[in-house]
Amino acid sequence: MGMKLKIGLLASGNGSNLQAIIDRSEQGLLDARVVCVVTNRADAFALERARRHGIPAIHLSHRDFSSREEYDASLVKLLREHGVQLVVLAGFMRIITRVLLEAFPAAVMNIHPALLPSFPGLDAQRQALEHGAKLAGCTVHFVDEGTDTGPIIIQSAVPILPDDTVESLSHRILLREHQSYSRAIQLYALGRLAIQGRRVIITGEHALGESSLSNPAVSQ
Repeated sequence: MGMKLKIGLLASGNGSNLQAIIDRSEQGLLDARVVCVVTNRADAFALERARRHGIPAIHLSHRDFSSREEYDASLVKLLREHGVQLVVLAGFMRIITRVLLEAFPAAVMNIHPALLPSFPGLDAQRQALEHGAKLAGCTVHFVDEGTDTGPIIIQSAVPILPDDTVESLSHRILLREHQSYSRAIQLYALGRLAIQGRRVIITGEHALGESSLSNPAVSQ
């Protein structure tokens, strides 16, 4: 266990991505483990998920701080106390500041339920439906000071079906999120990710080649 990458996970809500990461770690499928969970909301179910697995669960209310920077400074202190090497955001509804990013350079990840740069920000699934998009999905990316603008690690596409609702589309995307986030974390744990400008280079990875996903299907 000692050699596993130490993850500090930040959440604000249900924490289903947290659960997927914990499960894969406990199954030996991830060379990483969650060493602390921090949330800005006292009622976040992510705290309960952490406690069930014996993981330190910390409520750090943003209301106790006069600025985002002060909050992030306290976050950094907490994460360092637990020896965190990679910060993972999973539904963390806070804008991250330079204070946290400079403390963990190229070591803060986020997942977004859209194929960025399309549909950043809140309600990405609703945005995609209302725009009439044919493909939705999720994006795992490194975090920078923008909103959902950092270098992209992995993207997974999900077709939008004619009768999709926000709920049905969100559910199918979430299943992809669980797979994609764990894959990105594993690549990081293995030291196979390098950032070059806007691009994330993945060493030892096979490209998809000419295969593609089209919705509706496109024949040759």
